[in-house]
Amino acid sequence: MVLKYFFDLQKYKKQVEHIFESPMNLDTFTKMIYMKRRIKFVFVVLFLISFLSFGQTRIDSISKPMKLVQPKYLKAGDSIAIVASAGILIKRKEIIDEAKKLAESWGLKVFIGDHVFNQNNHFAGTDEERASDFQKALDNPSIKAIWCARGGYGSARILDKLEYTKFKAKPKWIVGYSDITAFHSHIHNLGIQTIHAMMGTSLLFDPEETKQSIETYRKALFGEALRYEINSSEYNKKGDAEGVLVGGNLSILQSMLGSESQLNTDGSILFIEEIGEYKYHIDRMLRSLKRAGYFDKCKGLIVGDMSNIKKNTTAWGSSIEQLILEVVAEFDFPVLFNFPAGHETDNRALVLGKTITMNIKSTTSEVIFK
Repeated sequence: MVLKYFFDLQKYKKQVEHIFESPMNLDTFTKMIYMKRRIKFVFVVLFLISFLSFGQTRIDSISKPMKLVQPKYLKAGDSIAIVASAGILIKRKEIIDEAKKLAESWGLKVFIGDHVFNQNNHFAGTDEERASDFQKALDNPSIKAIWCARGGYGSARILDKLEYTKFKAKPKWIVGYSDITAFHSHIHNLGIQTIHAMMGTSLLFDPEETKQSIETYRKALFGEALRYEINSSEYNKKGDAEGVLVGGNLSILQSMLGSESQLNTDGSILFIEEIGEYKYHIDRMLRSLKRAGYFDKCKGLIVGDMSNIKKNTTAWGSSIEQLILEVVAEFDFPVLFNFPAGHETDNRALVLGKTITMNIKSTTSEVIFK
């Protein structure tokens, strides 16, 4: 072990010179080590090398994809909380009551946040009120999952108002999509899995059209197997991949860049979805992710619903699929289009932070949670 350290003497000579405030050539440095009267010096050098090597190991480990903790799956008799972290719920009490009844039909107890139906301009109460409801749900040990009532905008405003110590000690599921991507990203970096799935207001849609949304959400929450087979798009980039699933709404992912909530996509499969944007906005956001290195070590890309794409006065000139393929053209990972998740009635549940396999073939494609 000691001999191994000596091979690195040149590398660490400068650090030692700095400590002893004295320049030296390598010969002098080596002689000092072998001189008996410099035994103490040797131990100092070895300590420095061990410390620096440990530091490098820490840096390497941080850059590697972490294995995320899976909160306990729910069972009948468990409790969940419905909270509003973002937009207002004007005239939505009836639909939130329906969401409560749905969860109760699965044998769950449901608590609704104190400020869910408050209104503060665009938001469901002030930032402090929304954060208060979320904090209570995070800290309450009897609450096993937090189901967000709706998206819109506002989750990012309370991320830094929350304290996550008790949550990290006893993780629970955070459920939602769209604006809730802010929580998915932030909590992913805390090392905990989350569920990208329908919200309370999703029950406004036709019940027949939301069957898959409801059933896959229930399966994800209770730990039943999730396996999806869909028809392949002509735009798919065929291939197989395995990795930790991360992502969510494209606008929110882009807004997290440069913050402590920015995702590490190394070794992961990235999922994106979007609603109500111009194609040039989507192109700009994807290229922002690209410049931030999101695709450099990515294992695959899953494109969910791209809903209500706006038309510019000057035509973009290509499909949304072609736009996306152009952005990732230099990468060799598989790309799956038309996955049913996002702002449509068929919004299949995804466990973010869980390892999946993706098999893209000519006629059908599979996404399997391991």
